[in-house]
Amino acid sequence: MITKDTIIAEVLDNYPQTAPLFLEIGMHCLGCPSARGESIEQACAVHGADVDALLEKINAAIA
Repeated sequence: MITKDTIIAEVLDNYPQTAPLFLEIGMHCLGCPSARGESIEQACAVHGADVDALLEKINAAIA
């Protein structure tokens, strides 16, 4: 299960099908070092996205 503290790189490396979910919140630089090193919670804070809603979508996509 992916949580707020999961690092984006870990999600993308293990579940590349989740990339569009990050793009939806405005995270268009998925390959840049700072984005890949952020937690999901940090990314949502930067992009003004609802972390719980994103986690719900990610966990549904990988189920």
